Amino acid sequence: MNDAYIVDAIRTPTGRKGGGLSEVHPADLGAHVISSLLERNAVDPALVEDVIFGCVDTLGPQAGDIARTAWLAAGLPESVPGTTVDRQCGSGQQAVSFAAMGVWAGVQDLVVAGGVQNMSMVPIGMALEAAAPLGHDDPFSGSKGWVERYGTQEISQFRGAEMIAEKWDITREEMERFAFESHQKALTAIDEGRFDNEIAPIGQIEMDEGPRRDISMERMSALNPLVEEGRLTAALASQISDGASALLIASERALKEFDLTPRARIHHVSVRGDDPVFMLTGPIPATAYALEKTGMSIDEFDLFECNEAFAPVPLAWMKELQVPQEKVNVNGGAISLGHPLGSSGSKLMTTLLNELERSGGRWGLQTMCEGGGQANVTIIESLN
Repeated sequence: MNDAYIVDAIRTPTGRKGGGLSEVHPADLGAHVISSLLERNAVDPALVEDVIFGCVDTLGPQAGDIARTAWLAAGLPESVPGTTVDRQCGSGQQAVSFAAMGVWAGVQDLVVAGGVQNMSMVPIGMALEAAAPLGHDDPFSGSKGWVERYGTQEISQFRGAEMIAEKWDITREEMERFAFESHQKALTAIDEGRFDNEIAPIGQIEMDEGPRRDISMERMSALNPLVEEGRLTAALASQISDGASALLIASERALKEFDLTPRARIHHVSVRGDDPVFMLTGPIPATAYALEKTGMSIDEFDLFECNEAFAPVPLAWMKELQVPQEKVNVNGGAISLGHPLGSSGSKLMTTLLNELERSGGRWGLQTMCEGGGQANVTIIESLN
């Protein structure tokens, strides 16, 4: 099997809801990271064989194959195709997986993979309700097979997160401590310039807008729960965000032919499913599967990225798999930095790559919970 390499990875700053990126068309967000990626690596864009982007809620400005639109909006050759992937919150990670698969199979040598989302412009969950005027209130209740299997119970990430907190007996105080530390780690990373190499400023926006310097345990403890007698509050959930990210994936042949220097090797990709009602537990069986498949163990990894969709997700994952918290999301996560859905997977991989290089680590593992009870896992080996 051919090896698949990450040549480079770049992202926009992550904008807050209604913030500095909120009025930037998603195609232009995508175009910005694609252009920045190619400019940084002096690659003839006509040699790129596909553009694979993740995006969720593909309505309005995000409809019509945003991967293709972003490439064209960047003024790049019309001969290069694009395709858009929706594996919910893991869409950007899945885009990189598909790019790696193309290289491994010997079908492609040079692929741009990433993701984009403007959640300010297209609200989260809009696609789930878009067909209500046509008589379909949600994606599930009209399906005879679904109702026979799962009934008409609520299917939502909020309910899933509450169920996880209850099942793993994760207290509100534990989750608030985790959220507080996410902000503190993100602020430290910003202040120390840890994100500088991975961010392509756009307009006047040069850095992530999400981390809060005024956050405190006291302020979080005063918030009302999302549901009556629940454990979760808004402070324990990922932020609604806008952004884009892109990676250049190449074969060994492309490295030699185009004189490219790889930054990492993609060692493993996989995706698994779990209970769609719990929805967010997928990283647990998916990580266990990846470890079994590769013969690796938790203690071999230098760094982990487990998406902070809600605080109980990484906390339950760490408890179940005995992952050391000091190696997880060391520069903060989605609670502090934001979660631009379709871009988050490739955004996290960009951060994981840069932090492995900065810290001198070799092995990194990334996983994300996703709608439908799914989860992706990617293992990369830093080469620098």
